This record gives sequence, C-alpha cells and structure tokens, in this order.
Amino acid sequence: MISFPLFLTLWNRGQGLSTPDVHYDIAHWLEDCWNNDQRYMLLMAFRSCGKSTIVGLFCAWLLFSDPNLRILVLAADLNLARKMVRNVKKIIERHMLTQHLLPEKKEQWASDSFMIKRDLERRDPSMQAKGITANITGCRAEVIICDDVEVPKTCDTADKRQDLRERLLEIEYILVQGGTRLYVGTPHNYYSIYADAPRKEIGEDVPFLQDYNRKRYPILDETGASAWPERYSIADIERMKIHTGPNKFESQMMLKPVALNEGRLNPEDLNIYDDEIDYKEVAGRPQLWLNGRQLTSCSAFWDPAFASAQGRGDSSVLAVIYTDNQGRHYVHRTEYIRAAESDNQDEATQQCKIVARIAGALLLPSITIEINGLGRFLPNMLRKHLSKMGIASAVVELSSRRPKALRIIEAFDAVMAAKALYVHQSVIKTPFIREMQEWMPEKTGASDDGLDAVAGALASEPVRIRTIGGVGTRPNWQGTSSMHLADSQFDV
Repeated sequence: MISFPLFLTLWNRGQGLSTPDVHYDIAHWLEDCWNNDQRYMLLMAFRSCGKSTIVGLFCAWLLFSDPNLRILVLAADLNLARKMVRNVKKIIERHMLTQHLLPEKKEQWASDSFMIKRDLERRDPSMQAKGITANITGCRAEVIICDDVEVPKTCDTADKRQDLRERLLEIEYILVQGGTRLYVGTPHNYYSIYADAPRKEIGEDVPFLQDYNRKRYPILDETGASAWPERYSIADIERMKIHTGPNKFESQMMLKPVALNEGRLNPEDLNIYDDEIDYKEVAGRPQLWLNGRQLTSCSAFWDPAFASAQGRGDSSVLAVIYTDNQGRHYVHRTEYIRAAESDNQDEATQQCKIVARIAGALLLPSITIEINGLGRFLPNMLRKHLSKMGIASAVVELSSRRPKALRIIEAFDAVMAAKALYVHQSVIKTPFIREMQEWMPEKTGASDDGLDAVAGALASEPVRIRTIGGVGTRPNWQGTSSMHLADSQFDV
C-alpha cells in the first residue's frame, strides 16, 4: 500500500515542486491518525501554510485507498468547499496513481461533487461540497472535512458563533458509525471552536472539540525558528507581525485564540505633537507639510449623532487623519460636534456647517460619512453647505455592517503596534484619550464614538493630496476647482 507521504511526494514531483518539511510532518500525522483509527482530528496551521492543499491530497489518497468512501467537505461558504473538491478532482485526473478512478460518465464529474469508479452502488457521491449554512439532512459520509468553517463572517458576533456550533453538531447525524471528522483552520476569535479550554462565560464546560487529536503548526516553533524557513525568514515574519498587528498575528500565524481586550488600546503607545499643517506650492504643485514632513494623504470620517432630549446618547464625531510619506498617521482633530441650543437652525444644519468649516480650515480633500440610521440624509446637506462656502471637499457615503469592536481593534492594532500613530495636542483635550483608557470591546453602551470615528478614518481609503487640483492649480479644498464625488464600496 502506498503511504500518504509518498503519494504527496509523487504529486509534487509531477508538478515540479519540492515538499517542505512542514508538509511531510502534516502528511505523516494525517496518515498515523487514519491508520490508528483516531477519527477525531483537528489540524491548525498558519495562514498560507498549504494545509487545505495537503488535506485535498489526503482526500485523494483516501479515495485511492478505498474507492467506496464518501467524503463531505463543509466550509464557511459553498465556493470555498467547491475549491477543495475541484482540487481533489484535479489530483485524481493527473496523479499517476489515481487516473484509473475517473468515471465513464461526464455528469458524474460536476464542480461541487463527483463520483469515481467504485464497487458499491450508493446514492451519495464520492466527494461533495456544501456550505455550512446549507441543508445537509439527506447526506451520508464516512469522512467529513470541516475546512475553514470558522471565518470572520461566521464568528464575529455571539449569535453567529452559537449558530456555527449548532450547525456543526448536525455532523453527528450525517456521519456514518465510526466515521472520521477532520477540522482544518485557524482561530478567528477568543471564543473559537478550536480553543483548547472551555469558555465558561458562554456556558462551555468542555472545549467544543473535546477529545480531538490536535496538531498545531504555528509559524514560529518553541525555539523561535521559522516553521517554513525556505519561504518565511525571521525577518519576513517580523515584518508580517508589524504589518498585520499583534492580535491578528497571534491568531492567524501563532494559532492562539486571542481575546479582543488583550489588544486593548494603550494611550502610552501614542506620539503627541502640537504642530499645525503648512500649505505650500512647489513648482505649481500643492503640498501639505506637518512637523517638517510632507503629507501624502488625508482621510476624514464623520460618525454623526443627534443629542437626545436627556442629553445622553452617542456623540457626533468628526475625525481627521493625515499620513506622511513614511507611513506615520496623524490624528489631527477629533471634533465632538455639539449644536448650539440658542441657534435658530435645526441640529442637522448646524452640524453640517461645523463639519464644512473644519473641511475648509484643514484643507480636507474628502469626508466620509457613516450613513447608518440618521446619517442617510446628511451627505446631501453637507454637500450643499460645502458648495455655499466654496469648499471643494468630496463627500463619500459609507454603510458600516461589521461589529464596532472589530472595526476599532483592526484599525488600531497594527498602527499602534508599529508606534506609527501620532495625536495632536488638541485631541488630548477631548474625550478620545479617556475612551481609549476605558475601552472594553465586550462592554455594550460604553462611550467609544471618538474611537469609532478615528477607526473609520484609519480604515478609509486615503485621498492622495499631491494629485488633487492638478499641476499648476490651487487644491480643490480652496474652492477654485470643481468638487469630485468618489464612490466607495469599502466596509469599515
């Protein structure tokens, strides 16, 4: 009988590829589990390790070993599950040991399922793909592969995490007696299904995957060496950690279910400055400078809100961030907008006027408005007031659909880890710093509107200052050129 590591090696050689040690190790572990009847398996390996590719080869080897097996692939969505099925089809078509398994009828070789030549007549295909939300009631399989069933869109809220667990429990009714369950993935949440300890706060007495044979392949081993040195040097890994931020790196590359509050925001990581922006024209080209550094982009994000009758509720906050040519981010203003009680104008008009004045004073190329709820009618009002004041700032509408806590931590995590976030002295005098100190992602009703606005500005696509207005003209924030409305599909 051909071993799986040899099956893997023959495939790689046929493709002109070498087989790294980490892949050999995974292959040996999968084969040992199968041969020793360890039918509950969890494989976690760092992102881009090739774990899904190896598991696809493992499925082809299983069908080569026993053509009567039925394999069901579950993934977060159908397209991801189909990707593995297509990969296994390609292997069976091209591997020197499996081409005899090809069916005679083309209709047995579909994109989301296929049936190889086998002895037994069975209703279910040899391999099929299903999304985790699909109806799998009538399916039966000897092997179920749960490939990346936990991704942000299936675990970013408590309800989604509960729904994911309930759907995965349905596997018990699909799997034949003595069947194999193989989970493949990386943790995306502190309450991950892959956690090796129970989460008492959500009612777990045991880990969700209790009694599973676990194998972990973090990108750095216990000695700090790279798990795949031919592809990822230590310098590469350090750059990756800075670029993605410590939270995401620990989760996706070191395979640790990280609590959001472990990445809570520390004001001590901020750099404070008190300079103001300096507008210049060099050879007819507009430039902005700050603290002796040329600025290359600017983003402004307005998270609007109206004061309640009791004086409570969310704050309306405008955040303005500049970026220089070294990648430093400057939180230049966090304006907590309050309408004057004595003013005869309505609150929406007052707020739009305040934002428009700030846009003119700070030479903002564009302003992104969160239009969830009451913000939907504000963009046109703001455009009208900008036009009246002769300020050429674009107004971009954006609807936020992701949980606020995730938006905040993902926006701040990497830039603060890199010590690249600078805050103007005026921002220190606003509630922004207090919000950072008191922020707890799991706490609802906490004051975090300034954080949310700054996160929105950090995550917004920057408008490049040097391209605004064209050569030899004043920038359009001065009102001498026409406004430009940018259509953005970004989900902040």
